[in-house]
Amino acid sequence: MNIQHYMENIGIGARDASRFMASADTKTKNLALRHIAHAILREKDALLAANKLDLDAARANGLNDAMLDRLTLTEKSIHAMAEGLNQIASLADPIGEMSHFKYRPSGIQVGQMRVPLGVIGIIYEARPNVTVDAAGLCIKSGNAAILRGGSEAIHCNQALAKLVHEGLLAANLPATAVQVVETTDRAAVGELITMKKYVDVIVPRGGKSLIERISN
Repeated sequence: MNIQHYMENIGIGARDASRFMASADTKTKNLALRHIAHAILREKDALLAANKLDLDAARANGLNDAMLDRLTLTEKSIHAMAEGLNQIASLADPIGEMSHFKYRPSGIQVGQMRVPLGVIGIIYEARPNVTVDAAGLCIKSGNAAILRGGSEAIHCNQALAKLVHEGLLAANLPATAVQVVETTDRAAVGELITMKKYVDVIVPRGGKSLIERISN
C-alpha cells in the first residue's frame, strides 16, 4: 500500500464530506446518530467476534493485562456505546449558537457564533469505544472525522466503522464524513498530522507515551 496516496484519498474524501456536514440540520445529524446506535445493538455478536480477534492477537503479542482490559468489549460496554450516541443525539445542537454579545463604541453589536471546524483528525490507542464516541461528537458538531485507532483494535474498529457508515448513509450524509484508517502502518499517523490541506485540527487522545510518539 502506498500510504501517502491512501491517506491523501482519505483527506480528499473528508474535505468534501465536511461541506455536507457543515450544512446538515439537527434532525439529519440526530437521525444518523440514532441509526448508528441501533446498528451497534443489532450487530452485537459481530462486534464481540471482531473484538475476540483483536484480543487473541493482543495476547499472542504479549500485551499486558491493563491493555487487554482497555481493549475488551462486553455486552455492557456495547450497550453503553449505543446509549452514549443516543445521549449525544438528545443534546442541543451547538452549531449556530450565539453568545457573548457586546456593543462596540460605534454602536455595532458583535458576538460569537459556533461553527464547525471542518475536518478533525483524532489519534487514539486501544479503546474501541473511542471510535464511537469520536464519531458521534464529530457528527453532532457538523464536522468530518479521520480516526486512527490503535493497531490492537483494528478488527473491532473496522466493524464499528461499517456501522457508522451505515448510519450516515441512512441519514443521506456521506459515509466519508467519518473514516477509520484501515492500515496499522504507523506511517499513516505521520501523513495524517501533516495533511494541512485537508485536516483542520488534530486531536491526540491518550497518555504521555502516545503524545511523545506523535510528536517525534
